[in-house]
Amino acid sequence: MVRYFLSPPCLKLMQFQVTDIAFDFSDDAYDESITDEYKEELREGVFGTVWEADDEDDLVEEITCATGWCIKSIDYRHILN
Repeated sequence: MVRYFLSPPCLKLMQFQVTDIAFDFSDDAYDESITDEYKEELREGVFGTVWEADDEDDLVEEITCATGWCIKSIDYRHILN
């Protein structure tokens, strides 16, 4: 018996390129010593990556897990294979 713990191989993940993003730096864990330079580097890192996800909700979850920050808003384009 074959079990799939992630996605079955027949289901391909979609690819996304983020065109704009706003992180929520206002939560309780916000460190006021976070610089504007850090915030810009974080945004540029997201822009420079092709993200793979099942859908928009999964894209948000992937970026949140990768950066450690919640997302307030996001714009993206779907990359067709």
